[in-house]
Amino acid sequence: MSDMLSIGASGLKAYQVALNTVSENISNAGTVGYSRRTASTVEVAATSANSTMNGMGSAVTGIVRAGDFYAAAQVRTSGSDLARTDTSVTWLDRIESGLDGNQLSTRLSNFFTASTTLAADPTSLGARASMLEAASGVAGAFSSTGAALDQVQQDLDGTAQSSVASLNSAMATLARINDGLSRATAGTSGAAALLDQRDQVLEQMSALTDVTVQLDSIGRATVRGGGSAGPVLVDAGQAATVVYATNSAGAVTYNVVNGASLQTLAPTGGALAGVVDSMQRIVDAKTQLQSLAKDFADGVNAIQAGGRDLDGNAGQPLFAMGTSGTAQMTMTLDDPRGIAAAAVGGGARDNTNLMSLAQLRTSAGYENRIVDMTTANAATLAQRKAVADAQSTIHDNAVAARDSASGVNLDTEAVDLMRFQQAYAATGRVIQVARETMQTILDIR
Repeated sequence: MSDMLSIGASGLKAYQVALNTVSENISNAGTVGYSRRTASTVEVAATSANSTMNGMGSAVTGIVRAGDFYAAAQVRTSGSDLARTDTSVTWLDRIESGLDGNQLSTRLSNFFTASTTLAADPTSLGARASMLEAASGVAGAFSSTGAALDQVQQDLDGTAQSSVASLNSAMATLARINDGLSRATAGTSGAAALLDQRDQVLEQMSALTDVTVQLDSIGRATVRGGGSAGPVLVDAGQAATVVYATNSAGAVTYNVVNGASLQTLAPTGGALAGVVDSMQRIVDAKTQLQSLAKDFADGVNAIQAGGRDLDGNAGQPLFAMGTSGTAQMTMTLDDPRGIAAAAVGGGARDNTNLMSLAQLRTSAGYENRIVDMTTANAATLAQRKAVADAQSTIHDNAVAARDSASGVNLDTEAVDLMRFQQAYAATGRVIQVARETMQTILDIR
């Protein structure tokens, strides 16, 4: 009877743990990052010098956390690819808004149209005033477009710094989790919770940069960034620090500081890689816009200098370029009479010099250049959006595959709950029968 009691007691304890584990699974079915857990049990056997006696009950050996390392790695890889493309899409869209938002191409067309109208009647002060107004619109459009692109670069710079700060924070958190795993007892709910936190942090890191992960026997992660040969970001309880820098040419660098060691991080995935791509595109767009603005101002000013205004004076510059930002253009002529429509010696009604603007428009192709810039950016944006859609599907499938291996299925948990509840009740009945039998024996006189 004592064997029956001990067997029943061991089963009662085992099923108590199993019920608690199922309850934990059910209560965390909607918790992000939670992995299903099961109670691992073994048969208790008594061993003597000559034999092993089975049938001594059951014992819980630990809490087993469901998971698939390769499925989790695929989630990180696909998430890293998607984050890079999403980052590029975000900033390409901002560049497109900056190039389109101030109607620069339209303003250029209006300016040349106004010059053609004035050429038909060079002495018309109204037409001259209209041309100056159109010129002011061009200067304002160039300045506003340049300021918009400068703001995009400034915002991207802030985003890059924020992303690096997030990566450093995640690295420090992972180091603490690794330290916690060193002290946690394997096979406990506490250790399983730390492993869940570890995987969540690794996924956060992979959204910032591509990571290569190696796990030791107790689940501590060693992480490298930028490929398997990249610098170590986290090793056991030690976390490195990532530092961000950029220059006026659009070159972005990430350095990993680990004690006295300094290594370069070259991300090929995640938001940090998207920042590298986007920064170069923004700087290229600013360079093209600056060149276009300077060519336009120099071209128009050169034509002005070669003609005579309504009073017969040498033409003065119409535009000036500032140095405080990209394509900052101002008007330097505010008198409609100062437009140099006539050639030297041509007289007040001569439009020969002004007609040179039409030739400049055709040869320099200012409007086409801004349209080409906008169209090229729009085409790249459309292509990246298509890639992002495909990568989003790949990532969703990877998440589904991981969750099928480690996620909580409420139908399965409900079945287990009923099964363990019945087993728990049956084990309790075993103990009750054993006690009643023992009492019956003791009552025999």
